[in-house]
Amino acid sequence: MLTGAEVKAVRAGRLSLRDCYAKFDRHNELWLINAHIGDYQPGEQAKIEPTRRRKLLLHKSELHRLLGQANQKGLTLVPLAAYSSRGRIKIEVGLAKGKKLYDKKEDKKRADIKRDIQREIKSAHYKL
Repeated sequence: MLTGAEVKAVRAGRLSLRDCYAKFDRHNELWLINAHIGDYQPGEQAKIEPTRRRKLLLHKSELHRLLGQANQKGLTLVPLAAYSSRGRIKIEVGLAKGKKLYDKKEDKKRADIKRDIQREIKSAHYKL
């Protein structure tokens, strides 16, 4: 549920889905958390907190299906895309599985090795 100024800001391209996620509350309502919607400049009436929680409106069957899938171990609802359809702003939500600790360690090791290789290549160019 967005205010009028938020809808206009989203249409103007001021929506950022980076680091945001969707979460069910105790009343089984789905909320979008940490989505950043910037201010709408022309005719600005009221300041709205850019990262406030926003309720996602779904059909009851969709809500129950997502609730069942999200309750599985390690699954999180992540917004993938936002688009406008028939005057409404729609958020495409997907299920994501988080990384395990050993996966994070492996990725860090690969990044360290890649950084060391780049450093060696760069220093080799200066020696020539």
